[in-house]
Order: sequence, then structure tokens, then C-alpha cells
Amino acid sequence: MDDSKVVGGKVKKPGKRGRKPAKIDLKAKLERSRQSARECRARKKLRYQYLEELVSSRERAICALREELEMYKQWCMAMDQGKIPSEIKALLTGEEQGKAQQNSTKLAKAAKTEANSSNP
Repeated sequence: MDDSKVVGGKVKKPGKRGRKPAKIDLKAKLERSRQSARECRARKKLRYQYLEELVSSRERAICALREELEMYKQWCMAMDQGKIPSEIKALLTGEEQGKAQQNSTKLAKAAKTEANSSNP
């Protein structure tokens, strides 16, 4: 008998397993590999640029927040000494003016709706 084996009712012959390699031109295969590597490097470069931009924007935000925190610390120290910083006064008067403007616009709108509802 030859080298074939009977397994589960099927005759198996010894030899190579799996898919047979396709007859691909080695130069074409090499060029595809090089192109894939170029694309991979380009994607990697873009990813690093994106991450660097993200980091720099976060660093700028952190600096702005630190400056704001320092300003608030100075305001608190001034208020502890009994002084009211001019910035806080401006904020308070600005809020009061904003509330007054909101109330006046609400009254004007209410007057218009009343005028419209009374005139059929």
C-alpha cells in the first residue's frame, strides 16, 4: 500500500497542508508591502500631529485656569483685608444692570402681549 492513511472514511495523502500559494509576482508583492508601510507611516504622523495639537490646547487651557485661580486668590486676600477689589464691584454692578435690563424686557413683552390680546 502507498503512504496514504484512512481517517474517518477519507483517504488522506501526505504532503503540504493548507492553501497553495498563488503565483504572485514577487516585485508586485514587495511594492504592495512598501505602499502599505508608507500609508501606515502617514497615518502615524497624522495621529501624532493630532495628539500634539490636543496636548498644546490642553496646556493653554491649564495656563488660563492657573491665571484665573491666581486672580481669585488675590481677590480673596484683598477681601480678607477688608478691601473690595474694583473687579468685583464691576461684576456686581454689571449683574445688577443685567437684571434690570431683563426685567424691563420682560415688562415690555408682557405689555405687547396684553395689547395684542385686547385688540382682536
